[in-house]
Amino acid sequence: MLYYLFTYLHETFNFPGAQVFQYISFRAGAAVITSLLISLVFGKKWINYLNKKQVGETVRDLGLEGQLEKQGTPTMGGLIIIAAIVVPALLFTKLDNTYILLMIFTTIWLGGIGFVDDYIKVFKKDKKGLSGKTKIIGQVVLGLIVAVTMYFDSTVMIREKVQISTEIIQTSPEAGPASRFSTLDTKATKTTIPFIKNNEFDYAVLLRWLGPGYEKYAFLIFIPIVILIITAVSNGANLTDGMDGLAVGTSAIIGATLGILAWVSGNIIFADYLNIMYLPNTGELTIFISAFVGANIGFLWYNSYPAQVFMGDTGSLAIGGIIAVFAILIRKELLIPILCGIFLAESLSVIMQVSYFKYTKRKFGEGRRIFKMSPLHHHYQKKGYPEPKIVLRFQIVGIFLAILTIITLKLR
Repeated sequence: MLYYLFTYLHETFNFPGAQVFQYISFRAGAAVITSLLISLVFGKKWINYLNKKQVGETVRDLGLEGQLEKQGTPTMGGLIIIAAIVVPALLFTKLDNTYILLMIFTTIWLGGIGFVDDYIKVFKKDKKGLSGKTKIIGQVVLGLIVAVTMYFDSTVMIREKVQISTEIIQTSPEAGPASRFSTLDTKATKTTIPFIKNNEFDYAVLLRWLGPGYEKYAFLIFIPIVILIITAVSNGANLTDGMDGLAVGTSAIIGATLGILAWVSGNIIFADYLNIMYLPNTGELTIFISAFVGANIGFLWYNSYPAQVFMGDTGSLAIGGIIAVFAILIRKELLIPILCGIFLAESLSVIMQVSYFKYTKRKFGEGRRIFKMSPLHHHYQKKGYPEPKIVLRFQIVGIFLAILTIITLKLR
């Protein structure tokens, strides 16, 4: 909104300083500051309100050190994160940008699903909340909307280099190497793949066995992949949210990394220098992810050990979905196993634990476990590690994975 206001003031009245809103870097910085302020100010008021209404977390005794001390801690704090993301996004981004609209929709959609789940748990006193099936349906619907929009919307394009024909080059023998290529905005299901020479992969290739014209059926593979990624990452973030500051701190690291990737992918100079995919109009996403990082850091102020508030599913489902959709929009979703390695490890630990328990129970009549407890962070807690140490070490690993993700752009 402010972008349009100051653009009008600049063009109509030549208002001093109004032109600064044309710069993505300025609006990204403003988004970070605004999201931090909203988190800190609104966060405190919301926590006081939750305490007044006695909206506290009900904790099951799982034999974990310090667990029962969290009984009664306010939950549904994810509303702080959502407000601190959506408000700066509305203020500082171009709202006619398809990418921004998809990100705002993702935040509200998954935040709404998480809110309903938390509301049922807290106010209806139903510990089960929304059924897992309902949550997955919500994630699938989001994935379908994102995938269909990306596939059919005319503003979602990739700018590719196209070699000029030999005949044209021969008519201009003085042309240098750079002039032998032209650019073309195209619809494509291409994405970035790490450690490969050309750094690109087209999902349509998986349908090559269909024969000539297989490209037009690329949506058959593209849409399910998008749905799978969104569902997996959203649930991975939800599983990671089991210790004070763990999910939100890890998400801030991931968000900062995605911000760098969005910046270079949406800047034609950087994209050309790094020889990566240039995505027109994605520069605006830098502003959105800046708000996301600011919101997470601001929430960490109250969520760090010992937590004054929990985000609940309102926050965890939303931040996981935001990360997944953002990575998909900037064509970096195949980097998620590296960048979101913490989420992946937490999810795999649960899958392995449950699968092995069922297998051994069926084979030996008694279920056995790989980990002392899952998700993975509880395994280390059972081994006697203090909660703050586990959180900090997981975040250090997260920083390492973030750096590795960035350098994959040149490791081919």
